[in-house]
Amino acid sequence: MYFYAARQPIFDVQRELIGYELLFRDGLNNVFPEIDGDEATSRLVEGSQFTFGLDDLTNQRPAYINFTLETLAKGYVQMLAPEQVVVEILETVQPGKRLLACVKELKEQGYTLALDDYHHQNVWRHFFPYIDQIKVDLLATNLEQIHTIKTAIQDFPNIDLVAEKVETYEQFELAKSLGFKYFQGFFFAKPEMVKTKALAPSELAMAELLYETSSVEPDLARITQVFERDVNLSYKLLRYANSAVFKRRAEISTIKQALVVLGSEELKRLISLLFASQLNTEKPKELLSLSLLRAHFMEAIATKANKISDTGSTFLVGMMSLMDAILDDDMASLLTKLPLSQEIKSTLLKKPSAFGIYLDLAESMEKGDWENVETISKSLGVTSQNIAELYQKSQVWSDTQIKAIE
Repeated sequence: MYFYAARQPIFDVQRELIGYELLFRDGLNNVFPEIDGDEATSRLVEGSQFTFGLDDLTNQRPAYINFTLETLAKGYVQMLAPEQVVVEILETVQPGKRLLACVKELKEQGYTLALDDYHHQNVWRHFFPYIDQIKVDLLATNLEQIHTIKTAIQDFPNIDLVAEKVETYEQFELAKSLGFKYFQGFFFAKPEMVKTKALAPSELAMAELLYETSSVEPDLARITQVFERDVNLSYKLLRYANSAVFKRRAEISTIKQALVVLGSEELKRLISLLFASQLNTEKPKELLSLSLLRAHFMEAIATKANKISDTGSTFLVGMMSLMDAILDDDMASLLTKLPLSQEIKSTLLKKPSAFGIYLDLAESMEKGDWENVETISKSLGVTSQNIAELYQKSQVWSDTQIKAIE
């Protein structure tokens, strides 16, 4: 399963790149699919947040993303840092009190706001104090209409004009002479397709999380259990906890800690977005099963050996240890995007650490390296029989969890 998007660069008068508009796609055909705006925005935000990473997708420049009234009201914008995004209010959104309230809130929070494919109506003047950019489709807007727009905004120096559908040198020159500050269109570049492998959380796990987070007092223990049996959900949780929207980046050692750091409201927003953007996909069941087996086994051994106090971290190490194979990416690259403790990162990169011996034991069990298993068992003070029993129990547990999320 792959996540697709297209990006089109936006330039200033000197033709310097200032950002990219991100456009949702559902395949290699570089056209907008037959879905509504709410779904397109939800899936694009989900993909840019959890699959691509906006900084990778836009080369550290702002991403122009279309938002509907519904996605604005649900708070999906706030899942992205203000410096990462220009919030484009779709031309299909009607001006009204609900939209104005959303716009005021976003402006107070430091977001840059743009009106997309603008057609002038006097009612929009109520919004002008909070708007930073107005995008005008040059192919659909004549000179008289452009002058009407310029007259309407002349008392609002905070608003810059963006020319869309600039397809020729003559149009570029005309837009410059009319006072446009930014430019976008085929004259500069066509939308460029990008794709990456994506995994979707299971429907059952999402249903459980929606139920649990709908309570007045969510059960943190039950929510933690749901995340712990779904490696894809856990990965996305950790990515979000480490995203630029959170200014303070704390090292995370357990799933529970990530949930606590996130807080109830942010967790509800995260679950809502994941559910709205969910796609059916065929998961690599063997890899997921093995990652769960490792997680459960390593935590069980660490508890039995009683040599470290932080046994919860061994579970996280085991579950994350196959993320490179699951996501077809380099482990070192993946770890730069996760708020894991240095001890956990060292273990996953096969560097010396307190947790390394438990991962070594799990891998030795998988390979049938009984000589190394015996050596490690003596080091931990756990008998070979204990190890075999705990490994078998972990296999049963892993199989049970996989069946539960199929």
